[in-house]
Amino acid sequence: MSISGFKKRISAFIKLLELILISTIISGCQSMGFFQDDNESVVSQEPLPPIIQQKVDTIEAHEFQLTGDQTMIGSLAVIETRENDTLSDIARHFGLGYNDISAANPTISPWTPQAGSRILLPLQFILPEAPHKGIVLNLANKRLFYYPKQQTDNVFTYPVGIGRQGWNTPMGLTSIVAKKANPTWTVPESIHQEHAEKGDLLPSVIAAGPNNPLGLYAMQLGFPHYLIHGTNKPYGIGMQISHGCVQLYPEDIEVLFKNASEGMPVRIIHQPYLTAWDQNMLYLEANEPIQKWEHDKPKLIKQLLKQLKTMSAKKNVSVDWKRVDAVIKKSDGIPTPILKNSPDESNLMTSAIEIVHPEQFYKQPIIEDIKDNDWSILVASFNNELEAQKLATMLNHQGPIIPSRKVQKDDTYQVIAGPFKNKKEVNLIAKRIKMDFEMAVKPLKPLIPEN
Repeated sequence: MSISGFKKRISAFIKLLELILISTIISGCQSMGFFQDDNESVVSQEPLPPIIQQKVDTIEAHEFQLTGDQTMIGSLAVIETRENDTLSDIARHFGLGYNDISAANPTISPWTPQAGSRILLPLQFILPEAPHKGIVLNLANKRLFYYPKQQTDNVFTYPVGIGRQGWNTPMGLTSIVAKKANPTWTVPESIHQEHAEKGDLLPSVIAAGPNNPLGLYAMQLGFPHYLIHGTNKPYGIGMQISHGCVQLYPEDIEVLFKNASEGMPVRIIHQPYLTAWDQNMLYLEANEPIQKWEHDKPKLIKQLLKQLKTMSAKKNVSVDWKRVDAVIKKSDGIPTPILKNSPDESNLMTSAIEIVHPEQFYKQPIIEDIKDNDWSILVASFNNELEAQKLATMLNHQGPIIPSRKVQKDDTYQVIAGPFKNKKEVNLIAKRIKMDFEMAVKPLKPLIPEN
């Protein structure tokens, strides 16, 4: 592919990240050889008032207390970016998916936000209408809710990746029927064929380790061939990227795996429009229906409007229907007040909790310098510095990462990947880049030849 062609691909990527990441992710599931044989983030900040600090601690633990008939949890927050931040790094640190943070910040470049940008963290959620028991997964907002059996007043929530179009995650009530740490993956024939068509011949079985798309933990569901599991490509969380299974960040699946038990119910639903009362205010959270149910959108909206009329009539309050229309149109997943004379949603940033920037976000890529005896790869050259930075950042967020940086040379900006130990490693990375980005690359030998 030519550089000009790739630039068009980059532009499309910013509008819809899934178009590239879907093609880069080998997502396990749809069959596996199931029974064959870590790090905390620290936010450094000035002392906060106790009530605010409690909210910050809750945000980072993904655990929320429920009182009475409470159906909305969490708090909106805001953070200011620094150089080299990405929305994906920020999202992972605070337990958000790519869908959450990109929809809440539509004017911010996901991979190259300007330093000093204020990023809204949509850390407020309306619980789906389902029994508070076991695991409830709402496909529409790509979020899992876990209700511990021994803590009936608590709920944990995690972002997930789900099945893409044609490989949709099934809906209904099932349960966890088996659990396995360090699972191996037996590649099904359908996925073998899919990759063979791209020139990528997969082995029959992928052992546990960094190249296993199931990650370090997997829980088999009663739906045959479907799992809840980790991933070796965490920056796809919050998207439709799998072959039907449910994926969590590695740090989230570890917690869920240890707490969930065999026999625990798992209810998978699709509720794009969620409502909640909070302090006598009616809130609406709108999400775009996933592709499979797009044709049902008018019906879903009609049901929502009927529900809102019933809810408001019971409390003798008036709904601002223009605001309801605006929330549905926006579909940014943020619970928004919709009664007449309710607070202006444009003030979300001013009312959000201010989060002080940590020294480093959880698992944010750190790229080593290339030494004279290291191999490297010239991936591409650009006249535009921003496009070079986008590509380098995208490579740094592959799974496993492809360490890359932007390097200025004369009037151009090169994207250099490395360091790599030897020519064999270079060839493997070159193959990945060709498969995932449709780009031919140039290996660069060490400045100091190997002995």
